[in-house]
Amino acid sequence: MRVGVSGAHGTGKTTLVGELCAHLTGHVPVDEPYFLLEDEGYEFEFPPSLDDYRAQLRRSLRLLSSAAPRVVFDRTPLDFLAYLAALGAGLEDEADPSAVRSALASLDLLIVTPVTPETQRVLPRPGMPRLREAVNGALLDLLSSDPLEAWGNVPVIELDGPLDRRLEAVLAALPGGAAKGPGSCGPGAGP
Repeated sequence: MRVGVSGAHGTGKTTLVGELCAHLTGHVPVDEPYFLLEDEGYEFEFPPSLDDYRAQLRRSLRLLSSAAPRVVFDRTPLDFLAYLAALGAGLEDEADPSAVRSALASLDLLIVTPVTPETQRVLPRPGMPRLREAVNGALLDLLSSDPLEAWGNVPVIELDGPLDRRLEAVLAALPGGAAKGPGSCGPGAGP
């Protein structure tokens, strides 16, 4: 099974990816494109520029296009479309809808971790809080409007409930009653 976890920074995505890998037999995490690109020598601006988000989008599309069957992706192209939109970029100029559609169609489940009052109260305060709010809004708008008609056929679960119930909610939503048990959750695995 292939699962993607999307959300603005500081919403508990990476923690959830680790928990899922621990519960899904044979599944490995795929680090978010930022860290993969950084490991390859890509130098990001601070704060990241539009070009930095474009590079992450391209990398995310390539990651989802891999044939790895049992992975949990920490971020999907939807994230980077939301960052680009939050920064004022026009999505029609940023991504080929067929590439986004193909990449996201490879997922068996797309999980969205929105900013909630609990994430703001319980999780560590993230850097760039105004950007996080803008990205959260853009992500939720994209999710509901699907302007690229790219994720309409992908099962989506929005985790706006209690943080301590997220894993349970995802496991209940997995298509086809995925095999559950001790998983493989090594750091930063990639397909």
